[in-house]
Amino acid sequence: MLNPQEYLQHVKSTFQAAGDPERAQGQMAYMRHQFEYYGLKSPEVSALSKKIFADKGIPEGGELKTLARLCMNDEYREVNYFALEMVQKVQKKQPEAFISLFEELITTRSWWDTVDWLAKLVGIHFKKYPHLILPVTERWMASGHMWLQRVCLIFQLLYKDRTDSELLFRYILELKGSDEFFIQKAAGWALRQYSKTDPDAVTAFIENHPGLAPLTKREGLKWLKKNG
Repeated sequence: MLNPQEYLQHVKSTFQAAGDPERAQGQMAYMRHQFEYYGLKSPEVSALSKKIFADKGIPEGGELKTLARLCMNDEYREVNYFALEMVQKVQKKQPEAFISLFEELITTRSWWDTVDWLAKLVGIHFKKYPHLILPVTERWMASGHMWLQRVCLIFQLLYKDRTDSELLFRYILELKGSDEFFIQKAAGWALRQYSKTDPDAVTAFIENHPGLAPLTKREGLKWLKKNG
């Protein structure tokens, strides 16, 4: 097994060899030039990651966390994605304390693409360890960190009838005064998704809270309006 630094270099050289510099220019522009890109499409990152896992294995324990941190701190966004591919592949066998690594990754080189991916993984972790939901999300909400707060709003997107609507509505109200686009949008996204499960609850919530941001209301009602 390669040590974490050697593993990182293998990932980088593999991705660089398969990249498309011309495509990379468009990707960098789309992401406001916040990150470097090799020019790989998402399916290509996934396919290359799977081959690397098969050839080199996946480290465990402390070395897994070290490699995830190294990859997430790399300047190339595809290497950041590799970190998430790796964590996603092994997360089902991780202990409850693995939530601390998720928190680190959410707050590392944060933007919507990695944060929303991690929100899904956090949601899976919380399903396995539901007793973590309240203490962890309350701490994240109190942190003032926009991306941790966004995760608190959207980690239940795939929960359907298992959604804790009381918790969702409470967090939306706690953040209703935020001017952050990514908070307002996340609140609306969460409401829209839950409206597919309980349209009456979402309709009543929006009607009873006129102080919600226009973006949140618009996004929250989008599916309901489309479907009558």
